[in-house]
Amino acid sequence: MSIISRGFRGRRREGGDRLPPGQYLVHDFPVLSAGPTPRVPHDRWEFAIDTEAERTHRWSWQDFMALPSQTPTADIHCVTKWTKLDTTWEGVSLDVFFEDVETTAEYALVYSYGGYTTNLPLEDLLDGKAWIVHRFDGEELEPRHGGPARLIVPHLYFWKSAKWVHGIRLLNDDWPGFWETAGYHNYGDPWREQRYEGD
Repeated sequence: MSIISRGFRGRRREGGDRLPPGQYLVHDFPVLSAGPTPRVPHDRWEFAIDTEAERTHRWSWQDFMALPSQTPTADIHCVTKWTKLDTTWEGVSLDVFFEDVETTAEYALVYSYGGYTTNLPLEDLLDGKAWIVHRFDGEELEPRHGGPARLIVPHLYFWKSAKWVHGIRLLNDDWPGFWETAGYHNYGDPWREQRYEGD
């Protein structure tokens, strides 16, 4: 006679099917940064999209606040293996910023105040997949979490969601960013555990 009942699969993980392989659930919001926290006042903040044809589109904070806003709710997954479920943000879809941007580029290099960069295929920033956000959980986004504004790309590991976002450079060829040149995976899909180069 078996000591384990038929159909027993062990204890159900908190988070269930929403938790990618190798991740664990957190209820706080861990702070991880590659350097010191930039402090960017609203009157000096700017977001730009630089095209491969060397055309630049710019938005001031006032311009940004005037754009149509959304409040996406998403699960976020850090490469250090924590996952936070049902995070709620407020900001502007990248689709809005790209409405008047003419480009044939396939890649984007996101750059931040403080010098941080990360690369993504442009298609991962469009079609409702990414936002520039300025509020988290109903409150103004704190500088330690990327305020005054950060990128969020919830379907990729969170290092792709650049804090203190300053702009996006559109490229015909893929250029690795800060962590990608240090051995992290070039793409970073949490469901495929693409943490490091070669994963």
